[in-house]
Amino acid sequence: MEFKAQSIAEFLNGTVEGDANVTVSNVAKIEEGKPGTLAFLSNPKYTKYIYETEASIVIVSNDFQAEKEINTTLIRVDDPYKAFASLLDLYQMAKGTKQGIENPSFIDPTATIGEGIYLGAFAYIGKNVKIGNNVKIYPQAYIGDNTIIGDNTTIFAGVKIYEDTRIGMGCILHAGSVIGSDGFGFVPTEDGTYKKIPQVGNVVLEDFVEIGANTTVDCATMGSTIIHKGAKIDNLIQIAHNCEVGENTVMAALTGLAGSTKVGKNCKFGGHVGVAGHLTIGDNVTLGAMSGVTNNVKDDKTMLGAPAMDISHAAKVMVVYRNLPQLRDQIITLQKEVAQLKGQQSN
Repeated sequence: MEFKAQSIAEFLNGTVEGDANVTVSNVAKIEEGKPGTLAFLSNPKYTKYIYETEASIVIVSNDFQAEKEINTTLIRVDDPYKAFASLLDLYQMAKGTKQGIENPSFIDPTATIGEGIYLGAFAYIGKNVKIGNNVKIYPQAYIGDNTIIGDNTTIFAGVKIYEDTRIGMGCILHAGSVIGSDGFGFVPTEDGTYKKIPQVGNVVLEDFVEIGANTTVDCATMGSTIIHKGAKIDNLIQIAHNCEVGENTVMAALTGLAGSTKVGKNCKFGGHVGVAGHLTIGDNVTLGAMSGVTNNVKDDKTMLGAPAMDISHAAKVMVVYRNLPQLRDQIITLQKEVAQLKGQQSN
């Protein structure tokens, strides 16, 4: 489909600067823009590309000031990033959505299926499963017995959902994610082997949770592992048994939570964060990339490093760390001077 600049501006409550009748049929990054595409400028470090991009339309902020001639049509809005996200939603809807049940697939006779469902080929729906309206389940997904899935949830190809899982409405589970696999629970025995502890709990994903590709959320040993409303979990993340992740918390790739960790609301975890088991992370906590958390963290803290420490202290530690070679040389020099002084005193 093609969209005119004027139509896009009206949708975004923005204003056109340039050719209001120019059309676009695709989107692109500003540095890779081609004729017929739409891009946006939000990050100042990409400003140089607006003078050379071939994109037909670029969304910019109302306060953007051009320093030289621009050859593309601009649409000015309050927040280019949010505006572009809204357009991507519109673009996705314009592409259409899948519906219907493909064959071969299996639906147990005891399962309940809502209206407007899409079920891809080779998908499996177990006993007593309840699936809401407008749910999309892509090929080769497995939905275990007694699972409940809310309206408008999307489950991409190859997702595995173990029995008794509870998934709210508007959730997105990306390809290869595993929900409800056994927690890592073993008891050492006298002969040095390990006896497995049965994991009899489940996983609860509340409304509007997003789980990234190849992420695993383990079931609880007893009770529930819970991901609360609006949490966004990136790819390749491990959330262990009996963990709890608060509302609107976001976690970047390769983060790992050990068992029974409790994370508060509105937290932000950078990539490769590790959190030890049985800890409590407060609300509004930010953990920098590769932080290693070994103690509880209070509300509103920003932590960095391994072991993680308050960012103000971590900055001081980093200064010392960067200067270690120089400090080493100074210590060696001082040692030599002390040795000389001792030699002079003994003489």
